[in-house]
Amino acid sequence: MKSRLALACAAGGLSLLAALPASFMALAQTAPVSDKSTLKPVASFSSIADQSARSVALFKEAGKVIEHPRCLNCHPAGDKPLQTIAMHPHQPPVTRGDGGMGVPGMMCNTCHGAQNATIVGQSTTLKSVPGNPAWHLAPIEMAWVGKSLGEICQQLKDPTRNGGRDLSKIVEHMSHDNLVGWGWNPGEGREPAPGTQAEFGELIKAWVDTGAACPAG
Repeated sequence: MKSRLALACAAGGLSLLAALPASFMALAQTAPVSDKSTLKPVASFSSIADQSARSVALFKEAGKVIEHPRCLNCHPAGDKPLQTIAMHPHQPPVTRGDGGMGVPGMMCNTCHGAQNATIVGQSTTLKSVPGNPAWHLAPIEMAWVGKSLGEICQQLKDPTRNGGRDLSKIVEHMSHDNLVGWGWNPGEGREPAPGTQAEFGELIKAWVDTGAACPAG
């Protein structure tokens, strides 16, 4: 019965496609792919004459990375990290502990090594365990989950909530920090952050150079 239904649906789909105008079909074939996995280059914002507006636009583009689960999962609002693109609570259950490194008996490095570890023959969904020499949660004052992009922007500029960094150190951190860079090399079975770390760093630098203006809200 299921196979007959599937065939009927397939046949109906083919009939519908055949009925569509050729011009529509051509448009569908040439439609651009969603740009959520890419980052626009800094140069593409040069046409925005108002410097403050350009700064906001640059930060919004960088926000594709900042608001991606690869980053948000390690910047939770509470004491528990999140996992997966769906941002589920971490399993097994863990908590922040001192320095964001976990608690005795369940430290981050109990499971997370210095590099990603591929899993073979254990699960159809879990392909690897994330790893980095500095694996830990961001400090609670750097929590991003539940905040608007504008709120995160203001937070990034506040030394009391960004690890004591001035804007030049924020650029350095985003551009070259190895743990930040893990977001683009998250191991098998995980979607990486959009673009590349180099592209992200260039957007953050251009945002700072244009006055570090923040989106409203």
